[in-house]
Amino acid sequence: MNEFVDGLNGWLWSTPMIVFCIGVGLYFSFRTRFLQVRHIKDMIMLMFQGKSSDAGVSSFQALSLALSGRVGTGNIAGTATAIAFGGPGAVFWMWAIAFIGAGTAFVESTLAQIYKVKQDGEYRGGPAYYIEKGMGMKWYGILFALSALVAMSFLMPGIQSNSIAIGIENAFKVDRAITGAIIVIILGAIIFGGVKRISIVASYVVPFMALGYILVSLYIVAVNFTEVPAVFSLIFRSAFGADAAFGALLGLAIQWGVKRGIYSNEAGQGTGAHAAGAAEVSHPAKQGLVQAFSVYIDTLFVCSATAFMILFTGMYNTVDPSDSTEKTFIIHNLPGVEAGPGYTQAAVDTALPGFGAGFVAIALFFFAFTTIMAYYYIAETNIAYLTRGMNSKWPMFVLKIVLMASTFYGAVKTAKLAWALGDVGLGIMVWLNLIAIVILAKPALMALKDYEEQKKAGLDPVFNSKELGIRNAEYWEDGYKSEETEKVS
Repeated sequence: MNEFVDGLNGWLWSTPMIVFCIGVGLYFSFRTRFLQVRHIKDMIMLMFQGKSSDAGVSSFQALSLALSGRVGTGNIAGTATAIAFGGPGAVFWMWAIAFIGAGTAFVESTLAQIYKVKQDGEYRGGPAYYIEKGMGMKWYGILFALSALVAMSFLMPGIQSNSIAIGIENAFKVDRAITGAIIVIILGAIIFGGVKRISIVASYVVPFMALGYILVSLYIVAVNFTEVPAVFSLIFRSAFGADAAFGALLGLAIQWGVKRGIYSNEAGQGTGAHAAGAAEVSHPAKQGLVQAFSVYIDTLFVCSATAFMILFTGMYNTVDPSDSTEKTFIIHNLPGVEAGPGYTQAAVDTALPGFGAGFVAIALFFFAFTTIMAYYYIAETNIAYLTRGMNSKWPMFVLKIVLMASTFYGAVKTAKLAWALGDVGLGIMVWLNLIAIVILAKPALMALKDYEEQKKAGLDPVFNSKELGIRNAEYWEDGYKSEETEKVS
């Protein structure tokens, strides 16, 4: 099983994938004239505009829902893994893929808004919808929906629950099976309440957990302030193969930085687009900009917090790539500690003795648990796509059971297999979605231009797909109408 999964990952995450991800991000960055810099003020302001409705969630709730998927175990365990196998230089490449990935996130999230539908009283959108409506290729939409459904309900929840279980076991000596059972009970109480309950929980938990985590990392940087020049020098030298110790890891630094960066910020994966499609906004570009900023929050803030805690304290191991058994190390500061949450726990303990293991375990619980909630919503959206015109009650119920079962199983299986299966699910989704958004970029770029022109004229941008000549965007054909306006009509 392990050999098959590793072989599949070797193909999905080969050099062409890495080049393709970077290339698409650069392409959209140039086509949007680096909106991730030009519109950063709008990104922040738009987060707090807009209200939820009976059919959709507010911009902030959609952002929180997307962040609950983005900010997860990838920020703690994933960043540690990148450093373990790619060296400190992998952190730079995580930053790079986040910066250019913001352009990719804008395009996919704007497309989700343009081609969203109102289905069973709720807004639904995402890659399956914009592939079918924008490209006119229903079979491709079905292929993505099936891939996302398998990945989100079966392959990827185990990564999150596995990291939670390991963290809690390390900190509190609680058996993984008990942790898995508790996760499943709480998860069931939330997901059986639907998207509204998920978005409300996310909007409260995500900002709180991210801020607390970043504050602890800033404290660790402050107490190690004299190391700031050395750590940043190490990151940049290692990123370009200029460091004596990590020079042989140049290719792996790029590979692991990009892979873990995409896993963490999800730009190009299509997952954030599902949450974007649920938002109640007057113009698709508004939510596209908000979702682009979520990439910054995830990687530049939260992943950097983990990286700084680990690198400033020196609490990490880096594997020697010449040893296929992964038993020889270039840096070996934590003997016997597996790559993952243990690095971060050890790092916090050096600055706050006796506090690290428990703090990271609790942070990891919130980070990873909200990600599993987001996975459920994404899977639910793709079930809704696949069952349009049919009674979806039983498929939705089966989805909940499968997701809870895979979450429990992930808590008790080995970490290496959990990550490998997750990488397979992620790789399939990234390939399918990136190809689609490159082909479909024009409507998103038209929406951005329309938004900018209206802003320049001093207007609050509203969208009309018919005026722009965008076909099959039925929701926007008569311009934007709020839920309140439709009720009055």
